[in-house]
Amino acid sequence: MTNYADIDFTDLLEFSADEVVTHSYVRDIPLPSGKVLALLTLDNGRDHTRPSTLGPVTLLEYGTALDALAVRAAAGEIHAVGVTGKPFILAAGADLSKVGEVSSRDLALKMAQLGHFMLSKLGSVGVPSFTFINGLALGGGVEIGLNGDYRTVDSGIAAAALPEVFLGIIPGWGGAYLLPNLIGIENALKVIVENPLKNNRTLTGQDVFDLGMADAIFGSANFLEESLVWADGVLTGRISVKRANEPGRVERLVKWDTAIGIARKMLEGRIGTVARSPYAALDLLKAAKSGTREEAFAREDEALADLVAGDQFRASIYAFNLVQKRAKKPAGAPDKALAKKVTKVGVIGAGLMASQFALLFVRRLKVPVIITDLDQARVDKGLDYIRSEIATLLSKKRISPDEANRLNHLISGTTDKADFADADWVIEAVFEELGVKQDVFADIEQYISETAVLATNTSSLSVEAISAKLAHPERVVGFHFFNPVAVMPLVEVVNTPLTDEATLSTAMVTAALLRKNAVITRDTPGFVVNRILAKLLGEAMHAVDTGTPFEVVNTALDPFGLPMSSFELLELVGLKVGAHVLDTHHAAFPDRFFESTNLHRLAEHGRIFERDAKGKIKGFDKTAVKIVSGGTSPMTGEEILRRVEDGLADEIHRMLEDDVVHAAEDIDLCMILGAGWPFQMGGVTPYLDRVGASERVFGDTFHHPRIAGVE
Repeated sequence: MTNYADIDFTDLLEFSADEVVTHSYVRDIPLPSGKVLALLTLDNGRDHTRPSTLGPVTLLEYGTALDALAVRAAAGEIHAVGVTGKPFILAAGADLSKVGEVSSRDLALKMAQLGHFMLSKLGSVGVPSFTFINGLALGGGVEIGLNGDYRTVDSGIAAAALPEVFLGIIPGWGGAYLLPNLIGIENALKVIVENPLKNNRTLTGQDVFDLGMADAIFGSANFLEESLVWADGVLTGRISVKRANEPGRVERLVKWDTAIGIARKMLEGRIGTVARSPYAALDLLKAAKSGTREEAFAREDEALADLVAGDQFRASIYAFNLVQKRAKKPAGAPDKALAKKVTKVGVIGAGLMASQFALLFVRRLKVPVIITDLDQARVDKGLDYIRSEIATLLSKKRISPDEANRLNHLISGTTDKADFADADWVIEAVFEELGVKQDVFADIEQYISETAVLATNTSSLSVEAISAKLAHPERVVGFHFFNPVAVMPLVEVVNTPLTDEATLSTAMVTAALLRKNAVITRDTPGFVVNRILAKLLGEAMHAVDTGTPFEVVNTALDPFGLPMSSFELLELVGLKVGAHVLDTHHAAFPDRFFESTNLHRLAEHGRIFERDAKGKIKGFDKTAVKIVSGGTSPMTGEEILRRVEDGLADEIHRMLEDDVVHAAEDIDLCMILGAGWPFQMGGVTPYLDRVGASERVFGDTFHHPRIAGVE
């Protein structure tokens, strides 16, 4: 067993010399019974916008404070120890910016060991220990409580979670062992694996209590006072703590391994096997059903060290910083003061995409939204869809009855374009054909004010060309959403040579009000996401066209770690849409993008896969296989992977040279938010650097230094 007390942590503390320290402040609290509880409050001295984190210096101070309390407990001076946080915050776990800078596996191992050493002291102070979860508790913040005896939670906490798997690591300070042994394996799988992979879903205070992660729940107004009274009840025996979710013998013998097996199959089907952290977490959770705490902590130490030193954690931190920081300060965004006020929105079209736009605009902007189409029947169909979605939101209690009434009042439809006269923002969602979009904008321009913004949702056409028939092309901007509109967080804001600063600023401010992340792109075919996907999917179709079996192509790109295969993605976006996008890119860049007659034939057929009644893939459709047969130059999976890697490196390098976006970081941000590119890959450019494609193609890397591990 590891004897943590024998480890020299000096180099780890030197590494963290610039740490923002979260201090451990201790004061004695007299309880109603006359007993004394020593309350340790974690506080980094900053306001709630800078959550307390747990770096090496912080951990050492915390452990030293608990050692002192253990001495006092032995002397009979105190009868309990409690831990809580500054207002609204318990602790947000390890300081990821520092962990991401760890320079060796040995240092990563010591970080895991120090966390175990110091946090475990709470359970060995010699008197009952309590954690009062008064606010945000993430990662190590949750593990503080797990290492003690009892927990209470504030019903109004911002969030609680063990998000480590989302970031390419595992709960490594006791969580992978202590949590399943507290709340059962199925609940632990939800918290440690399932929630992080659902876009980092977090728990409410009520969730924490219901799952059994806390023994009592109190309201925010008197949370600490009520927690202290409750703790006194536990100490005096007046309150008996019963844990309904704690796993028993039957669960360990029967359900434990079965639950792990089901979770493993679910992961393999949903995310493949490239991501390391979910499977490392599963291995630790499986082992947690037996053995000692010391054995479990040693396993967590090694697993955490491996992952922290590896490529995927570094890539995850890079991706996390893109989404948390760069996305909030978009590169090239003009002054927000230039933005025009949007008091009414017009949507041209009443189909599914247009109706999704209308619903999003009315929900987020809370202004009148009007839709139009060729005839009243189509308008009514669009309105029915929007109102049914509002009703669904109401039934799920996502909105109140008052808000539902207000939204229904704000949405309207018309076939009379004159009703658009007072709209400040007009967006089109009509057929993806240049002439159609040009005519639609030319028509609506007759009715709207000269200051109204005209936005197009085109996915691949030239925005400047769409504005060619307008008297005021300077007020046209691309505003490309991704499907489903309500869910996907990216909008590509396309800036043409004619777009003025006020229009661009309005688009960026509007995107933020819609709670979308906007990236400004130049007006080039496919912008960012579709251009990269066109390269990837075009190479996949080219391989099939030249004789490579579907099965080989479908698994060739697995190392990218994408959430679905090339042909699943093609079916998801729609085969006709995919064929159109490939045609557009072939027309623009005929030397680098392939056209595919077979893809048009597959689009007419309607599918590539054979599926069961529930939509689960059974295999490749026989007619689809027959459609693509006849190629005489099949490739191996390795050849396809190399072609795609090098092709993407070349295309992205050209995009950056052509200033399509400002930096490689913007490419990755687009792919993460617009195409579901995995966090643990860091987007696309870190991967291309790591596999050598960047060096092979243009003799350099996208990032200096490369975003890679230290193992």
